[in-house]
Formats: sequence, structure tokens, C-alpha cells
Amino acid sequence: MNIDAIKNGIVIDHITAGLGMKLYDLLGLESLDCSVAIIKNVNSPKLGRKDIIKIDADIPINLDVIGYVDPGATVNRIRDGVTIEKKKLELPEKLVNVLFCKNPRCITSTEQELKHVFKLTDRKNRIYRCLYCETKAN
Repeated sequence: MNIDAIKNGIVIDHITAGLGMKLYDLLGLESLDCSVAIIKNVNSPKLGRKDIIKIDADIPINLDVIGYVDPGATVNRIRDGVTIEKKKLELPEKLVNVLFCKNPRCITSTEQELKHVFKLTDRKNRIYRCLYCETKAN
């Protein structure tokens, strides 16, 4: 398989195999008006298998979403065919409008314009809780 290199854009690399489509959906990449390549189950000496997403545009991207889904992923910004920035991600301390509270008694259920904010309460077990009602995210 041959996927062309991108001249200007973003490469999300070292995605745990099988999580590429989840990231694609959460980042809303289907609405972009540029080429997006999702490469699944690529051989990787480090991970065994991995997914890669290539976006052929230098767009703003929510790093918290990527860090939440796969804290081992890296984000590379490409300009003129050269990597100008490489970010290694980790679990974000706070997520805004990434997760949604399932508690029907939470204030976010009645106040529709209120942002859904979750804070990381247990890094080891990757547990996030609603900032308003402390409900654990699924």
C-alpha cells in the first residue's frame, strides 16, 4: 500500500491499533474539505501494530481528545514536507465537551448551554468525573 506524504498538514501517529476510527469520529474529521487518510494495522517495531491518521491541511485540532483516547499517540505538524513540531500526548487534566454526563439530575441536563466538563480524578485507572455532580464517565 502506498499513501503519499503530505506537504502541509497533520499526522497523528502511534495510535493504538483499532482506535483510529474513534479518533476520526471524535475529532469530526468527516466534515473536513481536504484529504484525510486513515491507515489501520500498520506494522510497528515499537507497538506491534498501530493506526495513523494523515490530514492534508494545517487545521486546529483538539489535542485533549487525542490524549483522552490514546495518551501514547503523537501529533506531528508538517510544513513544506518537513516536520516542524512533534507533540507527545498524555491524559488531559480536564475535558470540555468531549464526554457528556449521563446523570439525569446533573445541572448539564437542564442547562443546555452549560459546557460538559470532566476532570481527571484517577490517572492510573483513567477515571474522569463530572465537574458538577461527580458522576464517573463511562
